[in-house]
Amino acid sequence: MGLMDGKKGIIFGIANERSYAYFIAKQLVEQGAQLGFTYLPIGKMEHRVAKAAKSLGIDDPWLVPCDANSNESLDAVFAKWQQDEATLDFVVHSIAFADKDYLKPDMFHKTPREVYLGAIDTSAYSLIAMSERAMPLMTNGGAIINMSYYGGEKVTPGYNVMGIAKACLEHTTRYLAYELGHPDRNIRVNCISAGPFKTLAGSGVGGMDQMIAYQEHTSSMKRANTGEEVGDTAVYLLSDLSTGVTGETIHVDCGFSIVGVPEGHGA
Repeated sequence: MGLMDGKKGIIFGIANERSYAYFIAKQLVEQGAQLGFTYLPIGKMEHRVAKAAKSLGIDDPWLVPCDANSNESLDAVFAKWQQDEATLDFVVHSIAFADKDYLKPDMFHKTPREVYLGAIDTSAYSLIAMSERAMPLMTNGGAIINMSYYGGEKVTPGYNVMGIAKACLEHTTRYLAYELGHPDRNIRVNCISAGPFKTLAGSGVGGMDQMIAYQEHTSSMKRANTGEEVGDTAVYLLSDLSTGVTGETIHVDCGFSIVGVPEGHGA
């Protein structure tokens, strides 16, 4: 018997078998969840997501295109789910984007208006747009999670406008949690702040290798977190084990975020 038996939800953001969304899906499947997937309708993304789903043992996945910047596209995703599945228990929001030309050290002050607003739209506003459409389908309550990073709390050189977008995402989580938590809705909204990870999106951030190495050196556990550890936390937040938890940003970074000054660098 799994923690997610009888629960079904949509995963937004799998790019390949190296994405955090993939590891979340992996752990959810192991706990009995029924999953649907979306893919960005460009290039080989449909093939990549279908391949990732097959590696999870899902040969004929519920798979639909989704451009999170388009209201019409999001409408189509949730209308299709309602038609096929009727109800929805959870949503995993694991998408983010910013122009990689501005994700480099000493480039934040050069960020153009359209790059700034585009990062907010894709990485943060899309959570509101998905939540609004998910609400009517969560007839027995539900749970929504999203993915952040410590660069939304403290300056991480090179993370730049993505850090601003993640800060917006984390506070969006809290405002949504307040409104959606009303007893008539009973929907929980939480955020996972995971360590740096060489995902398809993460590889566009300047200095990613150095960020991972710094976490391994600095974190209290002296290592980087794994994808499975993030997936396990997602299972907790989406399962009935966390019915009293909402509006939280939970760090899964081996204690990196609790360290102020690395060992040997004190006063």
